[in-house]
Amino acid sequence: MLVEMDSNVTQPESFWDILQEMDPVWTTTVLLVPFVVVLTAGFFYLYGVVISLLSKTSVRNKVVVISDSLSGLGKECAGVFHRGGARLILCGKSWEKLEELADDLANASDPTVTFPPKLVLLDFGDMDSLQEAIEEVLECYGCLDVLILNSSMKVKAPAQTVSLEMDKLLMDNNYFGPATLAKGVLPSMISRRTGHLLLVNSIQGKLAVPFRTTYAASKHAVQAFFDCLRAEVEEYGISVSTINHTFISSSASGNTEHTSKSIWSLLYTKKPLGVSPDEAATEIVKTLSNKRKEVLIAPSLPKVALYTRSFFPNVFFAVMAAGVNHAAASENM
Repeated sequence: MLVEMDSNVTQPESFWDILQEMDPVWTTTVLLVPFVVVLTAGFFYLYGVVISLLSKTSVRNKVVVISDSLSGLGKECAGVFHRGGARLILCGKSWEKLEELADDLANASDPTVTFPPKLVLLDFGDMDSLQEAIEEVLECYGCLDVLILNSSMKVKAPAQTVSLEMDKLLMDNNYFGPATLAKGVLPSMISRRTGHLLLVNSIQGKLAVPFRTTYAASKHAVQAFFDCLRAEVEEYGISVSTINHTFISSSASGNTEHTSKSIWSLLYTKKPLGVSPDEAATEIVKTLSNKRKEVLIAPSLPKVALYTRSFFPNVFFAVMAAGVNHAAASENM
């Protein structure tokens, strides 16, 4: 028995047959879109690989000074730079804690590819001892390539309750100390026509909020100092970078100072713990690699506040005043 196939039945068309029947414009689009997507993804992947390699090699064999190696961010930077092959000079207020940090770094690394850190006692609260500390830093290797200024002291209180002694102590720790240390190492950098000064500063160097009068003043002062210095030393091949952040988290419990319900406390909201030390350290390494002059680590709201302060100051001041009134009302409840 013969079975005849219906001649009207058509076989399924292949993908390429469909493309040939389509308008040329649509055909080009269908073919190009996946190609562009893959090409873009590949580009960003390669870019990430290159940046990662540059970050790892940007500090190799470089003499790197960390002004506060005992803070959360200081320890994180010390670990990253030590593993990266930097010649570290770790500074801090406690010799015992500096030795513990140096031992931890040595135990966690391969001594054949790393350098043992050198230690220097440094206390910005004791300005009389600063010149001796600067001389010790310069004697460690005879020069330095990178100076990371990450020391900071905070006070939150109404202006009238902060003593003059506390005002001076904050200015020493946040302004006079970093400025003096930078000026102390500059002649060495200028003579070699190379070097990088990196200031880890608060966003309050650009944006002040209530109850932090002296703290904000010190951060504004040190920001202005390094902004001016950047232009002065550029002709010598010296880079100056500033990184402004909301706050560096130090524990899993968070920072109660930034979890209040006042309006202006929202300026610090990024996530419950703010910027983690490893995030900040990663940004520092990138900044040293690409030599960016200014970096802001903050969510959208603080960035909007910065623009509002510049272009609509009356609106900004009104929001700040409302925040203070809200805080006062909360305390009275």
